[in-house]
Amino acid sequence: MPQDIDSHTNHKKDPQASFTDDEHLADDSHREGQQESSSNNNVNDNVDGKANGNTNETKVTEDLKDNDLPEEISDEDKETIKKVANDDNLSHAKSYASILVEQVMDAKETFERSLGSLFTSAFTAGLEIGISFFMILSAFALLNEVIPSHYAMVLSSLLYPIGFIIVVIGQSLLFTEQTSLLSLPVLNKIEPLHKLLRLWGIVIAGNIVGGCLFAALMVGLGLHMHLFTDHAIDVYAEHILGFAWWVIFGSAVLAGWMMGVTAWLVTSARDTLSRIVLVTIITGSIGFLGLHHSIVGNIEVFSALLYGNTVSLWRYLVFLAVVLVGNTVGGVVFVAVLKNRTFLFEIEKVKEQTANAKARVDVRHR
Repeated sequence: MPQDIDSHTNHKKDPQASFTDDEHLADDSHREGQQESSSNNNVNDNVDGKANGNTNETKVTEDLKDNDLPEEISDEDKETIKKVANDDNLSHAKSYASILVEQVMDAKETFERSLGSLFTSAFTAGLEIGISFFMILSAFALLNEVIPSHYAMVLSSLLYPIGFIIVVIGQSLLFTEQTSLLSLPVLNKIEPLHKLLRLWGIVIAGNIVGGCLFAALMVGLGLHMHLFTDHAIDVYAEHILGFAWWVIFGSAVLAGWMMGVTAWLVTSARDTLSRIVLVTIITGSIGFLGLHHSIVGNIEVFSALLYGNTVSLWRYLVFLAVVLVGNTVGGVVFVAVLKNRTFLFEIEKVKEQTANAKARVDVRHR
């Protein structure tokens, strides 16, 4: 996908090559260890299966076109990427390349959405993620009356995934879940950096505005419903804020990393139930460990700013800035960059396997 792929090859795809031979090469490269004598039959069966089966399933990787890839890439490399990414075997886990290309294509669709659509989706995510805090705070206030505060904090944090499940399955735009996803087209030179920064700004603004509105309305409602008290809000805010800035930053990096992993795993899953389980495990771990998530943390600390007695405006703003940067670093560096580099290595491996398969096919045709 990037320019360095092109440096490994200077020739274009042979226009006289037949469709059958192409399928032989692609399938041979993914069937290491099988006997050569049966490879032709397996390839033909696979081609027939593609022609007759899975006609009702629409996948992003099957719709991959040449203009979805950077112009600098040679025609041969484009064909290699499309073959590696194609993944229609429902009985096996998705391939690494299929996951990454699907994420790139989803990110490209996000880049093409209107500004109003982006902000509305992000605003909705900010509201929805507040449900996690509302449930956690209610549970904490209840448990704090019967067990020590520390244990009440840990047990209530197990409700952390609720809002994330709503956001991820509902496909709203959440900054930390989308951070690594949206950076992939930029890393692959498909979209410019300034468009990514603008998009991030819109998503962050929508998430924060939605979260602050949720805090102002729903947390205030919870106080009047006696689900929790202003003291409980202060205690939970101090549980988030009671660290040095560099500790909060490191915690936010780890949380951003885990959210990037969540986005990757959700893409790898083939059904909704699997996605719910994955989101629950990863985000539940974030809540259990007390890691700093910028969008949930915004609601937690802003609620204390409005209804508590210990949080100042300056403290809130500094916290938000540190956590946003930490989440971004974790999502982009530890997920997007590393996953993308791994994909490039896999492309080179497949190209080498394809060349070897072509040599074997040429020998058989002589």
